[in-house]
Amino acid sequence: MRRVVIAEMKHETNTFSSVPTPLSRFARGRGMPPEGREAYEAYKGTGSGLGALIDLCEERGAEFTIPVAASAWPSGPVEDAAFEYICDKICAEVRKGCDAILLDLHGAMVTQSREDGEGELLRRIRAIAPDVPIGVALDMHTNLYPAMVDLSTVIAGYQTYPHIDNYETGMRAGRPIFDLLDGKARPVMVWGNRPMLPHVMRQSSLDEPNKGLQARCIQMEKQGALAATLFVGFPHADIREAGLSVVMVTDGDRELAEKYRDELLDRAWSQREAFVYHIDPLAESLARAKKLTEGPVVLLDHYDNAASGGTQDTMTVLGGIIEAGLENVAAFAIHDPAAVQEMIKAGVGATVTLPLGGKFDMPTIKTRGEPLTVTGKVKLISDGTYRNLGPASKGMLMDMGPTVVLDTGKVEIVVISRHQEPNDLNCFLSLGIDPTRKNYLMLKSRVHWRAGFAPIIKETVECAGTGVCTSDYSVLDFQHVRRPVYPLDRINEA
Repeated sequence: MRRVVIAEMKHETNTFSSVPTPLSRFARGRGMPPEGREAYEAYKGTGSGLGALIDLCEERGAEFTIPVAASAWPSGPVEDAAFEYICDKICAEVRKGCDAILLDLHGAMVTQSREDGEGELLRRIRAIAPDVPIGVALDMHTNLYPAMVDLSTVIAGYQTYPHIDNYETGMRAGRPIFDLLDGKARPVMVWGNRPMLPHVMRQSSLDEPNKGLQARCIQMEKQGALAATLFVGFPHADIREAGLSVVMVTDGDRELAEKYRDELLDRAWSQREAFVYHIDPLAESLARAKKLTEGPVVLLDHYDNAASGGTQDTMTVLGGIIEAGLENVAAFAIHDPAAVQEMIKAGVGATVTLPLGGKFDMPTIKTRGEPLTVTGKVKLISDGTYRNLGPASKGMLMDMGPTVVLDTGKVEIVVISRHQEPNDLNCFLSLGIDPTRKNYLMLKSRVHWRAGFAPIIKETVECAGTGVCTSDYSVLDFQHVRRPVYPLDRINEA
């Protein structure tokens, strides 16, 4: 029986974020990141990449171990101690001997000491197991470094954003590895990139240009590629290789792999202007929202998205909503553990006045945290756990930590203790809020909200607020990214 090591190490690092990333952030309220049986039970039967790797091993009759399943919400650079702990867990299991290694990684992990966390993990694994095949599932926001490709056997990345193909990507990364072991495939992998930083607000696979690019990847897999991936990259990482890249895996046909790779890169480069985002002033956005009569209307606070490393506690957009007098609003969410505890102490039904949010300073954008004094009634207290209904990460347990709903009379504000992006209706439903009955939903998100909310939404108003996920590149002091790079440098526009 074949022995397989499967593991998860996922973090999207916003190098401009002031939110720290210690080991506890990877534990998500568990104390330590799950491993072994605990990890199996947490991920088995879910729509996650690790869930797919578990199912694949069971389908192929392989014995497998899970030394660690470590996943953290995006934030600042990962503390070196956390990185060492996760790597040591994985490497210790590989050292026991195995026939294959299957990894669910992110692809944009930056640590206190390294720009390329995933590449360093693979270097350490290869020092132990130089010839063992390695399959890697990656996020579409991977900032690809050469080591990731040089040291792995097969790479497959998400083809959807919002990411609803995590499970399928795990399968696309793992199946060629088993086929290799069975003598049914000879994976050949090539990669390349272009000097461009596609804007996150223009990266959705539901819209052009990424819609067509990802459709072509899927078509290529039907026409001979084992795995075809175009990574849009994560631009809020001031590292050399941030940006768009392509990895192509074929069955022994390097010429085809290179042809497909170059086609995707050339097509993306030719559409680079379509990846540029143009910002509307907040006052204009809210004035437009006030004229809309049919809801729910999403008020998108895209400068402060927890899933891009935002503090999730900036109050600019929520303050604007309150000042504009918008009614029947539900807001998800303000991260403020101290305020949560104060409201829990006051109890359900109590009227409280307190400074909300603004607990994080953001020195990289030269901004101090600014709380907003809010008065409201404590409507509900929750432990903050729920399972995603899907399609994003269906069945996965979400944990916002202790959570309170604060009702101002016009706005129901969800206040949470652990970062959580609203990508699933259950973030509201689990708290007794029916989003379909609201005029407005303020969501601190960028694209992922569309996975759960798009079917119920009548209009979307993008609201430029404050935060380290700013959609204004001019606010970010890029020092390390390769230059020239588009659109920071308007290169080859003729």
